[in-house]
Amino acid sequence: MAKVEKIALSRSQDIPFDRLVLSARNVRRVQAGVSIEELAEDIARRTLLQSLSVRPIPNREGFYEVQAGGRRVRALELLVKQKRLAKNAPIPCVIREDGLLEEDSLAENVQRINLHPLDQYRAFESLREHGLGEEEIAARFFVTPNVVRQRLKLASVSPKLLELYAQDEMSLEQLMAFTVSNDHARQEKAWQAIQREWGKEPYRIKRLLTESAVRATDKRARFVGLAEYEAAGGVALRDLFANDDGGWLQNAPLLDKLAAEKLERETEAVRAEGWKWIELAPDFPYGHTAGLRRITGETQPLTDEERATREALREEMEELEQQYMEESEEDLPEDIDQRLAEIEAALDAFENRPVRYDAGDVARAGAFVSIDGDGRLKIERGYVRPEDETQAGEAGADGDRADEGLGSASGDGGGLGEAASRSNAASAAASGAPGCGDAEAEEEGLKPLSERLAMELTAHRTLALRDALASDPQTAFLAVLHALALQSFYHYATDTCLEITAKSSGFSVQGPDLKESLSARAIDARHEDWAKQLPEEPKDLWQALIGFDAEGRTALFAHCASLAVNAVHEPWNRAPGRKRHADQLAQALTLDMAAAGWKPTAENYLNRVPKAHILEAVREAKGASAAELIGRLKKSDMANEAERLLSDTAWLPELLRTPGLESSPQEHEPAPRDTAPAELPAFLGAAE
Repeated sequence: MAKVEKIALSRSQDIPFDRLVLSARNVRRVQAGVSIEELAEDIARRTLLQSLSVRPIPNREGFYEVQAGGRRVRALELLVKQKRLAKNAPIPCVIREDGLLEEDSLAENVQRINLHPLDQYRAFESLREHGLGEEEIAARFFVTPNVVRQRLKLASVSPKLLELYAQDEMSLEQLMAFTVSNDHARQEKAWQAIQREWGKEPYRIKRLLTESAVRATDKRARFVGLAEYEAAGGVALRDLFANDDGGWLQNAPLLDKLAAEKLERETEAVRAEGWKWIELAPDFPYGHTAGLRRITGETQPLTDEERATREALREEMEELEQQYMEESEEDLPEDIDQRLAEIEAALDAFENRPVRYDAGDVARAGAFVSIDGDGRLKIERGYVRPEDETQAGEAGADGDRADEGLGSASGDGGGLGEAASRSNAASAAASGAPGCGDAEAEEEGLKPLSERLAMELTAHRTLALRDALASDPQTAFLAVLHALALQSFYHYATDTCLEITAKSSGFSVQGPDLKESLSARAIDARHEDWAKQLPEEPKDLWQALIGFDAEGRTALFAHCASLAVNAVHEPWNRAPGRKRHADQLAQALTLDMAAAGWKPTAENYLNRVPKAHILEAVREAKGASAAELIGRLKKSDMANEAERLLSDTAWLPELLRTPGLESSPQEHEPAPRDTAPAELPAFLGAAE
């Protein structure tokens, strides 16, 4: 057996620091990682953990050149300068006397292997088990507490998956995706499921782990509050490695239960107001108030003190805006920004004053209680159902609802028949017609005109009104506006002689996002604003419109006309002219549905069309490569990934496009895959 030659290691020796000289031939020129200051603090806490590699300097006896460990030398220099280390303190060194300095320097840097991320996590976990808190660990390693939390978050991953990662069977990004759930069994099941699929991207893992959860941005979650949900035993999933908008609430039935209970509690105060009926639900469909009359009530006026407070707040806001917003383009100081927000909230409270309703109206009207899109309580008061309306002919509190029908024979006076009878009697008396004595004239005077004669006479008047109205465009506009406004704001009102019918129908079907769309919110806000400006009784509308200026009338006319638009595709109403005119109207208005807020999602479109439609949408918006990327996925996954790809492309299906306004689809070919190993995230970066 051949004798194996034993190697001899370089000798080690403690050398005074003032006899060490940093070599100019060290291969490391670009500085990275922990700063010199942080390294100096680490050496002061733990002393030097790694010896320096040095060589004797020719012709300078007792002096050595440092070939590896330059950053440590600079950190030691800083400690000497700070008088925390003696300038001749002994430094542990390994002395090299053969070979090339550059070769040793290169080997020392290249052959060093960074600590595996999993080993980093385990080391941090060990420190925590020894009693160190996140803040203390962060301080010792010069990182933020959030970085420590991120590293320790890997503890929530199943040990089986950690082992797969240690064996390089899983990427770091995939491992981090599993941290959104603490359920090891579910994590392992998700990993098994993804093995059978073509795509193994991290977002697929997150989606599998959160598919039955509710986003924290959901209005029910915002209404209940995360703290109350967790106090009731609910589990919230968080992604510390990416923006998750508050995470996911895992127990949807519990969230629904808490939302219903809170909604019931909040409704007690509304019930105490005495409404005849109250309906409550987390959400109502768009148009749920159609067919109901709205009573407006009277807004409580401001007191002198409240008016003074409002003016003072307005003046303060103007001063702050002039001082900070006009002089500087930088962000506002935090305290000023907070103060402006407080002032805006206070001014909004002055604008949204409590409304006082008549007790009789409250006794026959009701309210809807729900949750708005921002997770706040929404109360819609003062709606009267048709069956609760005061019956025709039944006198109201002021007698305005008394029957005033044509040809009334009652002795109350004021009807057309009575006026005509008085006129006939007077004519007969004046002419001395035979057979018309005083008694007979008096008897004839009590009879109304015949229906036939009344129709003939008013036909003449109708033609005269038509002719006169045609020559007065301003009054014609006012008359049409009056008819439209009556139908838009006063249910069952008949105070118009124009036979113009503007239907404002609801929708027989509607998607889940219709009510919270930008258009729906804008229409509802505008309608409510106009309702506040119009009189409560339809008989007073004409005079109110006369008092409006031209701009106000035009704006109200446009609003009322808009409510009559119906471009819905209805199987029972396939008139081709409807769609053609809808396209013409959209062109005239340059309507862009993407700008109006519509986006294709799995829920509102992609999950409801065949795969071919999904792929065609992605191909139009992102290019053939993107469509090919998702082409092998099953339907539900394809819809979800298409939603992600189309989110910022302004792509629209054919039915929502305005002819002549579409831009040609831009090809967005995905960048070629990088075959080089991905760099570690910053929070897992190694430090010397």
